[in-house]
Amino acid sequence: MSRIRLPDGWEPDLDRPVSAPRAAATVALLRDVPGDGSQTYLLRRQPTMAFAPGMSVFPGGSVQAGDDEPLAGWVGPSPEQWGERLRCDAPTARSLLVAAIRETFEESGILLAGPDAQRTATGLDAEEFTQVRLDLDAGRRSLADVLAEHGWVVRTDLLGAWAHWITPAFEPKRFDTRFFVAAVPEGQQVGSLPGEADRGGWLSPEAALAHVAAGEVVMLPPTIAVCRDLRGVPAAEAVERSGARVVECIEPRLVRRGGAWYIENPLEDEPVTNEVQR
Repeated sequence: MSRIRLPDGWEPDLDRPVSAPRAAATVALLRDVPGDGSQTYLLRRQPTMAFAPGMSVFPGGSVQAGDDEPLAGWVGPSPEQWGERLRCDAPTARSLLVAAIRETFEESGILLAGPDAQRTATGLDAEEFTQVRLDLDAGRRSLADVLAEHGWVVRTDLLGAWAHWITPAFEPKRFDTRFFVAAVPEGQQVGSLPGEADRGGWLSPEAALAHVAAGEVVMLPPTIAVCRDLRGVPAAEAVERSGARVVECIEPRLVRRGGAWYIENPLEDEPVTNEVQR
C-alpha cells in the first residue's frame, strides 16, 4: 500500500478521542494447488459487524484473557525469541502466538497444534470439534484447556511473522495486529464458517487482488499489502521467507489531497504538508 483513497463524501471525526489499540493476531493460511500456485483462505465478515463489515479478511482476532493460561507444551521459538522477532516482551509475544492459533482454529478449523513436534492434530472435522470452536469463540473455553484435554502442544514453529499494522488513529475501534503466515498442515482442511463470516474460500493472492481492483471484493489495506507480498510464493516457502523479513510497525496516516481523504503508509511515502496532526 502506498496511498488508498477513502470513499467520496466520507469525513473523519477528528474531535473523537483517540482510542488505544487492542493487541490482535491474524494468519494468512496458505496451500499449494497444482496449476494455480499458492492460495490463501479469506473470510468475508458479516455486514452487521462493528469493525470491517463486509470486508474479506484472514482468520484472526484480538488477544483474549485465556490466551495467557499455562500450556501443556510449546514447540518452536520460545516466547522470548518470539518477543525479539515481534519487538515486544515475552508475555505479549506468547499471548499473540496463542491468539493466532486459537483464532485460526475458531474461524477456519485449521489447528496449528498436535501431539508432538513432528505431528499435527487430525480428525478435526468431527462434530465435537465444531462445538469446541463455538466454545472457544464464545469464551467458554480457552485454547489451553482444549489442548490439555487432547494432550496436544502448540506448534509455533509452523508460523512465520510477516507484518505488523496498527489501525489509524481516526478509527473508533483500533487494533495492534501482528500478521503471520502458515501452510495448512497435511491432513487438515477448513471447516464450517464462524458466526462472524458469511462466506469463506480459497483464492490465489493474485485473484484476490484482481477482485479488489474490479470492485468485487473489499479488503482493508493491510490485507491487500500481505496479498501483494504473497503473490507467487509457495506455502512452505512463505514460512521460510518470513524469517528474513524485517517486520516494521506500520500505522497509516490520514491525509487530505485535492478535496479527498486518503490513508498512506508512512514507511513508503514522503512526508506531506497537509497531513492530519493528532
